[in-house]
Amino acid sequence: MAARRVESLTKRRDRAASLKPILAQLYPDLTVSLDWDTPLELLVATILSAQCTDERVNRVTPALFERYPDVEAFADADREELEGLIRSTGFYRNKARNIQGMAQRVVSEHGGRVPDSMGELVELPGVARKTANVVLSNAFGLNEGVVVDTHVKRVAGRLGLTGETDPVRVERDLMQVLAPDDWHSFPWRMILHGRQRCAARKPDCSACEIRDLCPSADRA
Repeated sequence: MAARRVESLTKRRDRAASLKPILAQLYPDLTVSLDWDTPLELLVATILSAQCTDERVNRVTPALFERYPDVEAFADADREELEGLIRSTGFYRNKARNIQGMAQRVVSEHGGRVPDSMGELVELPGVARKTANVVLSNAFGLNEGVVVDTHVKRVAGRLGLTGETDPVRVERDLMQVLAPDDWHSFPWRMILHGRQRCAARKPDCSACEIRDLCPSADRA
């Protein structure tokens, strides 16, 4: 699919700069909605969140993390038991395979510690740039990229910050539009705005607090 026509980089940066304080006021809490205590738990929870709500994942992970308290336990897990514990998150066979494969690689190649670099994380089974960015920014305080999920892709497109639809290209555009210090906070606030106002099928443009800055208002 061809990229949509977009404004100049300068105009997109100016719009992002104008949006930043409004979104910060609307959504001051930057706490990720997944429940976790360690980088491993966040990594597992983020893998589980694919095609699943965070609320559902949070109902599954307490028993999961009690049964498998460390990376070695995940690596040595009985696959059928693991699948049973995460069944309600959907695509449970694939997720169980990825979680166990990830854990085995972390044990064998990283001394049992979740790596803290993009290059190493994306080499793990089930980990693409979105998952890696979630772990890096939240667990390690590192901004190596921008989280792009379905909400970010949709809201960024409607706001005219990107003309792309491929997540990797959307991320590239947002990394050009945003200052590195905003790579964590701005996309997370777009996620929250996507949930609160800018739904996929019926965005609530009439109540939207940023409609005056949105080129798609009432046309999304």
